Order: sequence, then C-alpha cells, then structure tokens
Amino acid sequence: MDSIEYLEGIKKQFEYYKSLGEKTMAQIPDEKVFWQYNDDCNNIAMIIKHLWGNMKSRWTNFLTEDGEKEWRQRDTEFANDISSKEELINKWDEGWQCLFDALASIDKNNFDQPVYIRNIEHSVTEAINRQLAHYSYHIGQIVYIGKMATQGHWQSLSIPKGASQTFNKKRFARPKHKAHYTDKLTKDDSN
Repeated sequence: MDSIEYLEGIKKQFEYYKSLGEKTMAQIPDEKVFWQYNDDCNNIAMIIKHLWGNMKSRWTNFLTEDGEKEWRQRDTEFANDISSKEELINKWDEGWQCLFDALASIDKNNFDQPVYIRNIEHSVTEAINRQLAHYSYHIGQIVYIGKMATQGHWQSLSIPKGASQTFNKKRFARPKHKAHYTDKLTKDDSN
C-alpha cells in the first residue's frame, strides 16, 4: 500500500468514527450530553471537549511542531463547563476540521518525515494510527453513554441485535470486490 492509498483509507476511517459520534448526538436530547452515570464518569460533553483539545493540539502544525502544544490545558478538557449542545457541536466540528486539514497537508513528499508527540518520534503512520485508536476509543464511550441516556429508544449504528445472519447473507450475495468497509454505509448496510 502506498502513502496516498493509506491516507485515503485512514480519512474514511476517521469520517466513519466522526459519523458515529454525530449519529449518537442526533439521537439524544440536548440535555443528555451532560448526563453522567456517576461522578467518576465523564459525560458526552466532557469526552467531546477532550477530543477537541487533543485534536487541536495533535493536528495543528502536525508536521512541524510537537503534538502536545504548550498552550494545551488537558486537565481542563474534563471540566464540566460546556453550556449548550450547540457549543459542544462547534468544538466537535472545529476539532475534526483541524484533523482533516492536517491530513490534507500530507503527501508523498512529506510522508516520511518524523512527527513528535511529547518528544517521542513517530512516523506519520504511527502518529495517525495512534490518534485513530484514541478517537475510536472515546467515540465508543460516547456511543455507549448515548445508549444508556436514551433509555431503550436507541437506534443501532451497526448491525442490530439478531440481524447478523440477514446482514451476512446480503454481503455474501455480492461478488468479491475491492472497497473500503466504510463505503456506502447506510442504516441497513453497516460494518
């Protein structure tokens, strides 16, 4: 796999996880983004604020500056100080835009340069994969909290319980082909 093919695939994976977060937020009432299971747990707003802070730090000047910026205040990312779902979505969008802008700046000419996070050298691939794993971890938390917060009114974001055989039958009815697993995802045709 060449660098351009890798970047195209990884962008689709980030877009997929972004869509899971957005589909979760769309299902829950505005006030539920602040719901916490208990005081030791984060709510959706805190997790998104943390993702925003991480994205802004890691992806601003991705190729030229350390990914842990001096201006980042990580501990404050977990303060419960977001006042509205609208403010939260603005942070969400700002963080993702920073990420996608950085990915767009990578090409075959700079793909092999080192990237630093907290003074540790990473390849571009290692740095990107590190963030993909981090974001998917937290978006999984967002989805889980969203399921709890909707109290039985959750619409599945993947293959619904009890529908695996139907899903697989549909998938295996198609000839083998090359595609990214996130291509043409719909409610009825998910991962």
